Amino acid sequence: MAGETCCKIDVHSVTKYFPSPGISFLQPPPHEPETSRFSVQNAVDDQSNSSSNQQAASKHLKDIHMVRYENPKVALLILNFIFVKCISFASNDEYYALPHHFLSGCLMEDFLTAARENTQKNLETCGVLGAFLKDGTFYITTLIIPKQEATSDSCQAVNEEEIYAIQNEESLFPIGWIHTHPSQSCFMSSIDLHTQYTYQVMVPEAVGIVMAPTDDSRKYGIFRLSDPDGMSILRECHEMGFHTHRETSNGSPIYEDSTNIIFNPNLRLEIFDLR
Repeated sequence: MAGETCCKIDVHSVTKYFPSPGISFLQPPPHEPETSRFSVQNAVDDQSNSSSNQQAASKHLKDIHMVRYENPKVALLILNFIFVKCISFASNDEYYALPHHFLSGCLMEDFLTAARENTQKNLETCGVLGAFLKDGTFYITTLIIPKQEATSDSCQAVNEEEIYAIQNEESLFPIGWIHTHPSQSCFMSSIDLHTQYTYQVMVPEAVGIVMAPTDDSRKYGIFRLSDPDGMSILRECHEMGFHTHRETSNGSPIYEDSTNIIFNPNLRLEIFDLR
């Protein structure tokens, strides 16, 4: 699927407060690919006392399908993220000229492995992608699988504050999301498009990965909303649930394949499974 993606997998059970001492995203990638899998068993405590020197909770997202943020802590984390990131982006020209993303070659296959039980039950599974930025390039090295509720055609994260805490502590950019279509073809539904919009409006380089294991013609797709046409349509759409969108003014697609992804089988991958 993405070249050689055989990874060494180290399984860790994290029961202490974030961050885990085993994580370091600024070190050079190892010569051999490796994956560390974290299973978090306890909910994250209040983050209000986090150091002001830490980057505000890097997660505008993971509603995965239009969750209302009724938890005030989550809302504050989101607002804090928006404020810090907007200032950072406004003064950082390199962000707008990112040529490509490096994606761990293990990520998609390991996500399918983690989603296998749900897939066999015809239930979707969703995950959040985290990345660090170095020398004008995003390195997608983190997969967070949140606690979630799922059906055959939808998935919704719960306890979002756990996601924000990880991203905050590890200074990760919310670079996108990944989910399965256990019995459908590889495409982005109207609900998927709205989810993608919430990522992309915050981080224009954000991507949405769809894994379709039963689609013989296309097993996966890495998508983004077309900009400005697709983004404009989603910005003006306030419908919920499955629905149709109007066509773009020039007939171009609402979403498109992301062509700036480079698979790197040697790039380290961290998996936080919060379920």
